[in-house]
Amino acid sequence: MSKTADVLIEKNRNLINGLRKHLSEGGQGITNQDIIAMEQVVDSLSVISKECDELREQLAPKIKHTNELMAKVKTTYANTKCVIRNSYPQEKWAEYGLADKR
Repeated sequence: MSKTADVLIEKNRNLINGLRKHLSEGGQGITNQDIIAMEQVVDSLSVISKECDELREQLAPKIKHTNELMAKVKTTYANTKCVIRNSYPQEKWAEYGLADKR
């Protein structure tokens, strides 16, 4: 779970436990149904947060691989562009897909 979700869940569970202990005192305007509804939402957040963590674990290596490939593509592009610029006059660069006019 993300740190933010962990903290939020922990705070809400502590509040729910406190409300349950003092529910019999009445007068605060919070019913058992309110506590149950709150608990269900917190439990749903916990489940969804765990699912997000699992997805992050699957996604992290793919992002790393994507970034490595992007770096390779940028390097290849830059090297190839230099070859074309050094081998052909500026007027022919556009024929190779280079729009720069430097």
